Amino acid sequence: MAEPVPADWPPAPIRTERLVLRGSEAGDRAAFIDLFASPEVGTYIGGPRPRDELDGAVPEVPGQRRGLFVAALDGAMIGMITLDRRDAGRPGHVRPDAGAVGTAGPDAGEADLGYIFLPHVWGCGYAAEACAAALGWFAGAFPGEPVRLCTQTANDRSMRLAAKLGFTEMERFEEYGAEQWLGVWHSIPASG
Repeated sequence: MAEPVPADWPPAPIRTERLVLRGSEAGDRAAFIDLFASPEVGTYIGGPRPRDELDGAVPEVPGQRRGLFVAALDGAMIGMITLDRRDAGRPGHVRPDAGAVGTAGPDAGEADLGYIFLPHVWGCGYAAEACAAALGWFAGAFPGEPVRLCTQTANDRSMRLAAKLGFTEMERFEEYGAEQWLGVWHSIPASG
C-alpha cells in the first residue's frame, strides 16, 4: 500500500521558461494513463500497460506522492519527473553506505531521477527544462546530496539528456535483461 502524501508535498509550483512543475491534479488522470499505455514510452521501462487495466487502477488524482512532479505546459500535463529514494538492494549505487528507502541521514537511500514524457512533445527540450528545474529544487532542499540516474544504454534519448543535465558515468551493469548506465549529478555547493 502506498504511503499517504506528506503534508509538505508538493512544494510550491516551480516555473520554468515554458513549464510548471507541480503536484498532480484530477485533470492529469488521462495523461497518466496515456503515458503508461504508450508503446513508445514503454520501450525502455518494461513495455506499455493495457489501457483498460490502467483505467481500473489509476486513482482519480494519480501520482499523489512525495517526489513526483507533473510537468505541465499551458496547464496540461505533458510528462512527469520523479525524485525517489533508490532501494539499497538494487544494483548501481553512488555511495557504498546507501541504505534503506525512507530513512534519513547517512543510511538514506540515494536520490534517483526519473522522467517520462508523452511522445508528441519529444524533441522539444521539455524534459531537459523540467529535469533541470527539479534538480535545482532538489539541490536547494538537500544541499550537497548527489542524484543518480539509471537508464538503458540503448535509450539514446535518455543518454543524451543525462549528458546535457551534467550526469557523469559511474558504472554500467546488467539489470532487466539489458545493459544499464548509472550516472551521478552533484550540485554546486553554495559558498559561504
